[in-house]
Amino acid sequence: MTAFVGRICFRHRWLVILAWVVIAAGGVLASGTVFERMSAGDGKALAGTETGQAYDLFDAMSEDSGSVIALWENVSPSAVASHVERASADIGAVQGVKEVRPPRPSSDGRGLALEVVFAKDAPDSSVEAVSDRLRGLAGEVSGSRVRLGGDKTLQEQIGAQAQKDLGRAEFTSLPLTVVIMVFVFGGILAAGLPLLTTLATVAGAFAVLLGFSQVVDLDPDIVSVVSMMGLALCIDYSLLLVARYREELALGHPPGEAVVRTWRTAGRTISFSALTVAAALSGLLFIDVTDLQAMGAAGISATVVALLSALTLTAALLRVFGRRIKPPRAKPQRRGEGFFFRLAAFTQRRPLVFFLGTAGALLALGSPLVGATVRLPDMEGLPRDIESVAVYDTLAASYGQNQDPPVALLARADTSTLDTWAAAWRTDPAVAGVDQAREVVPGSDIGLALIAFRVHGDGQSAAARDLVERMRAAKPPGVESWVIGEAAAVADIETKIVQGLPIALSVIAVAMFLLLFLMTGSLVVPLKALAMNVISLGATFGVLVAVFEHGWLAGPLDTLTVGGLSPFVIVLVFAFGFGLSMDYEVFLLARIKERVDAGETTDVAVRQGLQHSGRIITSAALLMLIVFGFFAAARLGDIEQIGLGLFVAVLIDATIVRCLLVPATMTLLGRWNWWAPSPLRRLRLKPA
Repeated sequence: MTAFVGRICFRHRWLVILAWVVIAAGGVLASGTVFERMSAGDGKALAGTETGQAYDLFDAMSEDSGSVIALWENVSPSAVASHVERASADIGAVQGVKEVRPPRPSSDGRGLALEVVFAKDAPDSSVEAVSDRLRGLAGEVSGSRVRLGGDKTLQEQIGAQAQKDLGRAEFTSLPLTVVIMVFVFGGILAAGLPLLTTLATVAGAFAVLLGFSQVVDLDPDIVSVVSMMGLALCIDYSLLLVARYREELALGHPPGEAVVRTWRTAGRTISFSALTVAAALSGLLFIDVTDLQAMGAAGISATVVALLSALTLTAALLRVFGRRIKPPRAKPQRRGEGFFFRLAAFTQRRPLVFFLGTAGALLALGSPLVGATVRLPDMEGLPRDIESVAVYDTLAASYGQNQDPPVALLARADTSTLDTWAAAWRTDPAVAGVDQAREVVPGSDIGLALIAFRVHGDGQSAAARDLVERMRAAKPPGVESWVIGEAAAVADIETKIVQGLPIALSVIAVAMFLLLFLMTGSLVVPLKALAMNVISLGATFGVLVAVFEHGWLAGPLDTLTVGGLSPFVIVLVFAFGFGLSMDYEVFLLARIKERVDAGETTDVAVRQGLQHSGRIITSAALLMLIVFGFFAAARLGDIEQIGLGLFVAVLIDATIVRCLLVPATMTLLGRWNWWAPSPLRRLRLKPA
């Protein structure tokens, strides 16, 4: 099949190139719409939980759609009363404005906060008009300034920051990848083929995202991660194809035959690789969290786009530029020469020592996982110099406005009922204080009232979550109520993820096992690969806990210390990291199995397989590290964690695992690597 695709696309090159030009143009046009539809919230991640039900009810009953908060600073509230009155009148006349709340002075008397609440049907133009009028206040008093915050502004500014992060990561990493590919291939043209394919893939990924935006809410994580994966995988696949094509040219095959032979071998390899990545991401579809399901579906689509562009566009471009792409310069080598051959041979002399040493090192890296904390970072995961975030901090410090209480009770009841019920909780060891109950949504019959609880220590601690569970078991009798807050939200998210993990992990493991079995015909190799990936990812998460929870190297890495890992990040890094680890596993196993099928012993096949694939794996890993490194340098906390997580996963996998642990393990297993019952061996999908 892959050889057929290569042959057809090689022959009909201009038709293939035209099709990808249309796809890329469509993706570029779609990118603006994708960013416009991107939301900054958690989407429907809490759907079906008690917290989600409370939020849905609140949204349904509330007539508000959010607010913009202006901090007018370096002014005396009493001296600017007339200015505020005129501005409030102007803003109140804007279509879509529901309410202009009375100004609140700061605790130091040198500023005031103005909050404008929008109706549900408020057009986007009304937010822009209100923001312009509020910013204009700064010009009415010399030396004053206005900063804007609120959920309406926060959403817009986070989207803008995500777009900046994504653009910087993609367009800064691409020139560096070009330089490295020129070095790897020894020529600009050969290096340019993977680059052209990559650009088409990234653009095509936006077309995929536009489709997903019709049915699910997109957030910055989805856009960034899908682009990151499309970029990394397409570089991997194109790199492998072009390198193998040059090898076939070196063996004396003409370009057309070289493409067919390349697509029959390397094309088969990247097809298995894409299937393994897609299989890893498919586990996300079985977790009942909409955001994760959307990420999984979009990631699978981006992987398929990367595979299709590599198989089709690369073949077409080889026909266009093939005569100018030369085989690698042959270096006279004796049998057994080559860095990776010698490295494997060195490892094979003491396989047990290397196995125990590398496994022990990976377990040591994973040791920070013991006692790790899971938390939703919320505002902690945002850079403080984003204007809306700075406004949030100022509101908490100077205006006494703290949002998202750790624990709260929302109920269809009057405030006196909630105050009476809360009295029994004032002496609870976990409760530091109880606010006065307040009406949050008035109703003609009974609206919604809320009472907030302050807790000792962190708002998402185990004690706070335990308080949530105890309150849910002892709600006010005869009243419809919901226990919410940040402790409740993280507990509900964890519950949803944990409930879906068994089937998600089972799907990933079974799919990986079957794919590797179909590729190698062995039952042992898939089990070995799964075990190694688990150890490798354990080390990756240990590093993430050390950096983002404990703050190790936070200064040199310029990372945000958020006191724990987001449950979303944990699941995403596991799924994407697992897929990428299998990507390199497939690259190496394909070469080793080729040599075994050619009659070599396992030990020799391992040395030759690592020699033939080691340079490609190292080059591909280096290119991936560049891509993920720039994403790790993002300003947004979640993208920072995902980028660094995948960076560490690839670094560990391409060095310690592939170069040391795999040769040591396969040497220890010997001929048992390829064991399978005779009836099952016939099921292997052998190369044509």
